[in-house]
Amino acid sequence: MKKSYRIKKDVEFQKVFKQGASFANRQLVIYYLHKNDQPHFRIGLSVSKKVGNAVERNQIKRYIRQAFTELQCEIKNEYDMIIIARKPVKACNYHEVRRSVEHLLFKTKLLNK
Repeated sequence: MKKSYRIKKDVEFQKVFKQGASFANRQLVIYYLHKNDQPHFRIGLSVSKKVGNAVERNQIKRYIRQAFTELQCEIKNEYDMIIIARKPVKACNYHEVRRSVEHLLFKTKLLNK
């Protein structure tokens, strides 16, 4: 996933948290904010130290990024999204994480399906 698809600045994270809507399932939480003036969606990832050590946290982030890369064509473009991983995601493999991401996007109507 290209760096232009990522949210890095704390100000942008806070804007999505304060002005956006949210939805959660067992493994993940999504905050999303509609923005008309951008050519593609952007995501920010947050995985707490409570989830695991650095290796486990980085693996979870790679899984989530890969899921978004594969679903890139189906996701609506004009949104900023923050994904927060919960403790149960630690026990999931890639396919379960992808299914969880798809579930969040479907329930929040961020998929073009």
